[in-house]
Amino acid sequence: MRIISANLNGIRSAWKKGFAEWLATQQADAVCSQEVRATLKDMAKDGTMENPCGLTGYWHLAERPGYSGVGIWTPHTPKQITQGIGHPDFDAEGRYLELDLGKVTVVSLYLPSGSSSPERQTAKFHFMDEFLPRMAALKASGREVIICGDWNIAHKEQDLKNWKSNQKNSGFLPEERAWMTRLIDELGWVDVYRAVHPDTTADCYTWWSNRGQAYANNVGWRIDYQIATPGIASLARSAAVYKDQKFSDHAPLIIDYDLTL
Repeated sequence: MRIISANLNGIRSAWKKGFAEWLATQQADAVCSQEVRATLKDMAKDGTMENPCGLTGYWHLAERPGYSGVGIWTPHTPKQITQGIGHPDFDAEGRYLELDLGKVTVVSLYLPSGSSSPERQTAKFHFMDEFLPRMAALKASGREVIICGDWNIAHKEQDLKNWKSNQKNSGFLPEERAWMTRLIDELGWVDVYRAVHPDTTADCYTWWSNRGQAYANNVGWRIDYQIATPGIASLARSAAVYKDQKFSDHAPLIIDYDLTL
């Protein structure tokens, strides 16, 4: 079972950079996208974005045009679909989509960024508070769950290049990192990439600033994750960040699990 997480930073932009052609080669069971930044009408203009290469797309898009939005492409028929976390302000931004696919629940998540203003950082903390009960409920559901997405948090020092100079910046704040630790240590979730690659540094980054030569110099952050329940996490056989092509300011995270849906 192959699960992919990819922040597209605009589906229309990623399509122009060859994402659809790459997607057709992956034979994935679920491809979770974030920052779709388009409406269904926008996608329909291309004709392949909504349902590419034999996959069906499911969406939780933002009410505001050109903003946020998450989706999941899959060849499987969901038993159940859940949009949003039950908070009207955040749900209007299109940040959470959950599909029950056979034995596994797959989620596409786009956790807010707090880097643009103090107000957005406050909103980010609010989302984290609201999302914690959902994480607890998913963990207690008895199903195997994989939550893919852009969490906008680098958990540990090994997860970003310049950690010393970013300790007071959104994405590496002590409160954000402690929240991630709580998910793992208290609620019992597993950071699947780290389970496979506990010591990786330079190869783990999934996002690079557009400023300077961050990508060329690999001055990156690991903020895209697959966070899973222990049973399915233990079946992860490979985990890799795909950098052979550049579709976005993020790179796709690909994890293969020893399971058939």
